[in-house]
Amino acid sequence: MSAQYPVDLSAMLEGIRRWVVTESPTRDRAAVNRMVDLVQSDVAGLDLAIERIPGQGGLADNLVIRNTMVGEGPGILLLSHIDTVHPMGTVNAGLPFRRDGDRLYGPGLYDMKGGAYLALEAFRQVAKAGTAKMPVTYVFTPDEEIGSPTSRKLIEDEARRARYVLVTEPARDGGKCVTARKGVGRFEVTTLGVPAHSGARHQDGRSAIKEMARQVLAIEALTDYERGVTTTVGVISGGTAPNVIPQHCHISVDLRVRDDAAGREFEAKILGLAPFDPGVKVQVTGGMNRPPFEKSAAIDVLFRHAQALARGIGFDLKVAEMTCGGSDGNSPASSAVKLASIRPPAI
Repeated sequence: MSAQYPVDLSAMLEGIRRWVVTESPTRDRAAVNRMVDLVQSDVAGLDLAIERIPGQGGLADNLVIRNTMVGEGPGILLLSHIDTVHPMGTVNAGLPFRRDGDRLYGPGLYDMKGGAYLALEAFRQVAKAGTAKMPVTYVFTPDEEIGSPTSRKLIEDEARRARYVLVTEPARDGGKCVTARKGVGRFEVTTLGVPAHSGARHQDGRSAIKEMARQVLAIEALTDYERGVTTTVGVISGGTAPNVIPQHCHISVDLRVRDDAAGREFEAKILGLAPFDPGVKVQVTGGMNRPPFEKSAAIDVLFRHAQALARGIGFDLKVAEMTCGGSDGNSPASSAVKLASIRPPAI
């Protein structure tokens, strides 16, 4: 970086290490809040407005940090999540933090503590230098890995006030920038049958598992690669004992779609599942929880601006194809909160 924004590589590596060894699986509220504490401590002493929003539903807090030195109008919104999918103890058993040449390893480092720390360092450098050209808001969320149930409204509210939204999720395929993502739906399906002894009264039973087996095949058959639609039954449980016709069975379903129309269509198909056996009830809950992140003209202009900046510091930033994973970027990119401007930012 320039002399205006000096970089201490050793300090940055130590900062990333501290974040990674502070493990933060989503549903461990205390652990994720330790990460929130750490982020707060890393911006202490700077002229920034900090708002910590108490967690809900047993989840950790959201953290909002604002650089409003140039006022409070529409500006840049940065989004990072600090929860991970790794259980406590991972860093000490199987995936320790380590450096191998120019690569770092550790639980949650790629998704997404490494990118979040680097973005926060840039945010701090701009705050220290007082060089922001527009307001910059940084939101750290605690629940992205489970669909952002408590942070989505905050993200959408902040995005509506912003001119540009940047998300520090990892790059793809050797450094390509993500400018489009599939939408994600999540569903819970339960079948309720009639229990009976599997030997003496087999004919009186109605198997919830047998019904669910047929539902699983029907759901998986909805996958349409040409349309970019995938359906996956990822979890299944049911039954009580080998000699009992099972009364209950439950599955969790994942849906991925390229566009809003497909989201509405396949959401309706899954919610409308009907029993094959009229003696078994089928209950379905859920729906689309992340809208598709489709590449708009505004997003393309913003990417090309980033590409020009990258070229100026010596590398060719390429764009990735639409990725299948959802993120907190899906909501700001949705039709409900379209970016207000397609002019490249003056940062």
